[in-house]
Amino acid sequence: MNAPQFRPLKFGVTRVTLRDGVPGTHYLKADQELQAFPERMTDRLQHWAQVKPAHSFMARRVKQADGSTGDWQHISYAQAWQTARNIAQGLIDRGLNAERPVVILSENSLEHAMLALGCMVAGVPFVPTSPPYSLVSVDYDKLKHVLKTVTPGLVFASDARYAKAIAATVSEDMEVVMCEGAVDGRQVTTFDSLCATVATPSVDAAMAATGPDTIVKFLFTSGSTKLPKAVINTQRLWCANQQQMAQSMPVLAEKELVLVDWLPWNHTFGGNHNFGMTVFHGGTLYIDDGKPTPALIGETLRNLREIAPTVYFNVPTGFEAIANAMKTDDLLRKTLLSRVQMFFYAGAALAQPIWDSLYESQEREIGERIVMGTGLGMTESGPFGIFVTNPFVQAGDLGVPTPGLELKLVDMQGKTEVRYRGPNITPGYWRNPEETAGAFDEEGFFKTGDAVKWIDETDVHLGLKFDGRIAEDFKLATGTFVSVGPLRGKIIAAGAPYIQDAVLTGINMKEVGAMIFPTPAVRALSGLGADVPLSEVLASAPVLAKFQEIVNELAKSGTGSANRIARLCLLSEPPTIDKGEITDKGSINQRSVLTHRADTVAALHADTLHYIVKPQ
Repeated sequence: MNAPQFRPLKFGVTRVTLRDGVPGTHYLKADQELQAFPERMTDRLQHWAQVKPAHSFMARRVKQADGSTGDWQHISYAQAWQTARNIAQGLIDRGLNAERPVVILSENSLEHAMLALGCMVAGVPFVPTSPPYSLVSVDYDKLKHVLKTVTPGLVFASDARYAKAIAATVSEDMEVVMCEGAVDGRQVTTFDSLCATVATPSVDAAMAATGPDTIVKFLFTSGSTKLPKAVINTQRLWCANQQQMAQSMPVLAEKELVLVDWLPWNHTFGGNHNFGMTVFHGGTLYIDDGKPTPALIGETLRNLREIAPTVYFNVPTGFEAIANAMKTDDLLRKTLLSRVQMFFYAGAALAQPIWDSLYESQEREIGERIVMGTGLGMTESGPFGIFVTNPFVQAGDLGVPTPGLELKLVDMQGKTEVRYRGPNITPGYWRNPEETAGAFDEEGFFKTGDAVKWIDETDVHLGLKFDGRIAEDFKLATGTFVSVGPLRGKIIAAGAPYIQDAVLTGINMKEVGAMIFPTPAVRALSGLGADVPLSEVLASAPVLAKFQEIVNELAKSGTGSANRIARLCLLSEPPTIDKGEITDKGSINQRSVLTHRADTVAALHADTLHYIVKPQ
């Protein structure tokens, strides 16, 4: 049988060096050295403004009065540079600094981008904050925590949707800047007036004073059982990481970069990886106001029918929706596949049926496959850390370290934790010395908590694969360890397209259980109408019959208590950001779900839930 044909893609790192340390410890690094990188990201912005001033830096569809979106509004590199300088002057005039940074309450937008760039020019850190902290939360606890941690000197909000959160959390003596709308009973500065500030030579002086150690931004972790931590992002971290990405993924510099992207800028994947990539390479980023949810995926598909990206990034739920749509949407297939050189997913496991469906559409449309790149990283690593080495990627594969990043592989009770050391690693957590001290080991390696194993123990150059989170794994009452990551991925794959995610249960119990977050596909499976509550849909005979099939199939491959699902239940209540059960990128926080749904866990294992599915 012939091997599948892939659209050509060069991989930057294919050889590594492995050396032994003390017993139980090994070190892994790329043979390729990290090349020189800029001292600050603003140097790249200024460069492109001079080299190709009229080139489109960023675009977003114009919002209509009825809430719909119209044509694309573009900002060129020259416009972005001038606007950033003007905003920088306004921030300098206000005396803002790392002790009094700018908090941004906004989804991705052109104004959000300009303010971020203005902060970078002025050397004032900015804090892109998760919109749900303001728009979904009812107690605003996480927003209050952000404000208390960073003590801002200015708060920016895109519009009046944020007014209620501002009124509840922002002190009355704090300046608020808004693009439109107002906050009852308080003075608000317009964003236009901030942009109208005239730049003076003090802007050049402020930018010249910034360097590799200057803090660009604070990115908050998603938070699980603890409140989110403010990860310090320096110019060195960001610039080094972009150079590492360029060397690991040479495709980024081969053609003029075009991104179509929804990933939120308050998260490292969207805000550092993709936003930074655009600035670093002088590309164009089309802001996608869609999202991989039933209500918003239509906007993403509309954009991808119109704009052809050169590389495309998403999370598994997004690729699942795209894979399903491409089966019948000719224009989507034609446009999306016309010039894309690489797909890339992160955030959670990508089920094999989704992979297969994407390949099927690609072979049908262009006669070859598009490489699906992936790897491993985190907020504290910039985020890029590990990347695959060849096109034959399998679910769970991670690859090898990027140039300049050294990995430390440490035996941890039968698992292997991967730790990072390099110029792209955060110096720590803002105003949190205890967490910072605990995050690094005695050699200065950042302790990721991620477990890995070799793709092929006979060939270290293929690199590593994911083996779950150290903290997620648990023991049964028998003392047997349950490896959560691989088992969870197996459940999601077996249940496609009906399982969004799974949380494993059974800590200190005799057997493993699973709580299932279902996808909207279960509603069609049930045959019930759209107005029927989800709890009734999940209790319907067709849905229960399907999950009986799934759990029976899973049981056949179980070789012992640690990898056999003995019972499962379906959850009608989706995971919530407020409780830390889900992150902005859509991945489940296992520990937080178990904490907040302890009664359900207990009832599942006590057989007191109304519907429990067990292998037959």
